[in-house]
Amino acid sequence: MRTRFAFQPRYFLFWLVYFAFAKAVFLLYHASRTADLPAGSVPRIFGYGLRLDASAAAYLCVFPFVLFVLGSLAGPRFPLERPVRGFTAVLGTVVALFTVADLELYRAWGFRLDATPLQYLNAPGEMLASAGSAPLLLLILVLVVVLGAGWLLYRWLVEPLPPLPAGFGRGRAALAGLLYLALLVVPLRGGLQQIPVNQSDVYFSAQPFANHAAVNVPWNVVNSLRLRDGGATNPYQFLPDTTARRLVRSVYTPPAAADSVPLLGPGHPRPNVLFIILESFTAKLVGHLGGEPGVTPTLDSLARTGVSFTHLYAAGDRSQKGLVALLSGYPNQPATSIIKYPRKTERLPHLARILKQAGYSTAYYHGGELAFANMKSYLLAAGYDHLTERADFRRQDQNSKWGAHDHVLFDRMLQQLPRQRQPFFVTAFTLSSHEPFEVPMRPRFPGTSEADQFRNSVFYTDHVLGRFLHQASQQPWWPNTLVVLVADHGHPLPGDTPNHAPAKFHVPLVLTGGALHPARRGRQVATVGSQTDVPATLLRQLRQPAANFTWSRDLLGSAPVTWPGGAAFYCFTDGFGVVTPAGTVTYDNVSRRPIDRDSAVPDAQLRLGQAYEQESFADFLRK
Repeated sequence: MRTRFAFQPRYFLFWLVYFAFAKAVFLLYHASRTADLPAGSVPRIFGYGLRLDASAAAYLCVFPFVLFVLGSLAGPRFPLERPVRGFTAVLGTVVALFTVADLELYRAWGFRLDATPLQYLNAPGEMLASAGSAPLLLLILVLVVVLGAGWLLYRWLVEPLPPLPAGFGRGRAALAGLLYLALLVVPLRGGLQQIPVNQSDVYFSAQPFANHAAVNVPWNVVNSLRLRDGGATNPYQFLPDTTARRLVRSVYTPPAAADSVPLLGPGHPRPNVLFIILESFTAKLVGHLGGEPGVTPTLDSLARTGVSFTHLYAAGDRSQKGLVALLSGYPNQPATSIIKYPRKTERLPHLARILKQAGYSTAYYHGGELAFANMKSYLLAAGYDHLTERADFRRQDQNSKWGAHDHVLFDRMLQQLPRQRQPFFVTAFTLSSHEPFEVPMRPRFPGTSEADQFRNSVFYTDHVLGRFLHQASQQPWWPNTLVVLVADHGHPLPGDTPNHAPAKFHVPLVLTGGALHPARRGRQVATVGSQTDVPATLLRQLRQPAANFTWSRDLLGSAPVTWPGGAAFYCFTDGFGVVTPAGTVTYDNVSRRPIDRDSAVPDAQLRLGQAYEQESFADFLRK
């Protein structure tokens, strides 16, 4: 028979079971990944995840437990059931929404829901555009199922609340309630150990998906909100500081000024620079980088007549992170992004600022809203003379869910570049190859899958880029122009590449334009490098100072003595990867162990990655 004093443990049990059900929904939604797990992993996911589930449940129990104590003191006059039911309905709905949103976000981003989406709240239209490829009807159905299961579970486990037993005083009842409330401290902290529970306590497998599945999503969201400012201490302390600094300096010690291979032709001491950032152009779809043939014929043709860097890796996995890496040569952070902090980004070097000081005029073009992910504050701090964004295009030209499609963007540039004072540094950022991959042309590749839509969107941008460059080559300013073509980041599509894998971060970098020396055309640079190396490489060609870009090295200069083939560092949520000619090692910051490691990778390469993570985040904290 149910008694009044079973309410508190039953209420705690309700949340535990609700979280377990949400975990089961996650595993079913990602059934193909679940099926690939080693035998016995699924029960361990629930078992190891129980500590975070219990911690989250305890936090959600505090308010109802306090109400229970007050209700016990007040007696029958205190309406306990209604406020507890209302509180549970609101929080249960929030948990259900988190659960359903996490299903698709994990598929797209490769990490569980945290505070990252809050970066985009100031641009709800762009958030909806990103969600355009999500199976909304299926997600709504899952939401209904999760909400319905929660309601049935609550009715079965919690209600009704019996009255106080006859002869049982209110004081004694309140004391019993206080005892249960005090006992919540144990699950709140995840046990009786000295250090409170954290993500690493639920990590148990060498398979990242299994570890991610064990994480409690509401706990993860709240915890990331608490940590989103980076804190005052460095959580990535792997090595003694002197050792970490020495290892990082071994990569970024600048070579002699005469060391760089010159790419510009004679008579071009101050060429125009057209810096075009290509949304989501993964090397997996770039033929000359070993990707699928026929998707990027323009880029492949330019690689044959220009200079291609065949082993470049994105520093991170989001557009705003790629922007900072490419224009400021600054590393990414694994659980946040420096672009969210205008105070910090104001202290970053910037290509536009350096070249403006050298007499260049500057402009930035984008078909979408620059407020998205706080990019506008970063660009304003850089001092661009003119910014063109979505609001600057005619309403009928805002023909994409994100804003103006890429052909509209390039047409605007063709109109305005003849009026741009030379020499100029003009940055353009495409958008049509972003989700939901809807482009204004007939499909080049058959099929209706998301991967097919992505291929078609990349082909469209590559096609209109080729048309733009052909028309630009007829302009008077073209012979004195260097064009930089580079991706902002890679993509899990096609092939659903794991979040940590180097294939997701491999991106193209091609230099072309009339200012390129004829003898350098067709050159391939095999040095392993990062997006952060683009600024130093470009500035050395322009004979401009690059000393302030301390996280950037010239890919056309001599490689570091300790890493003769070059090295590239990238980070993803709660982890990093290091690529050298020897191979790749990826590392999980939470479990503090490698995820994957190629057989030829030396221990020194892993230590380099740890040193880079430690030193770059320490620098971020100092900004």
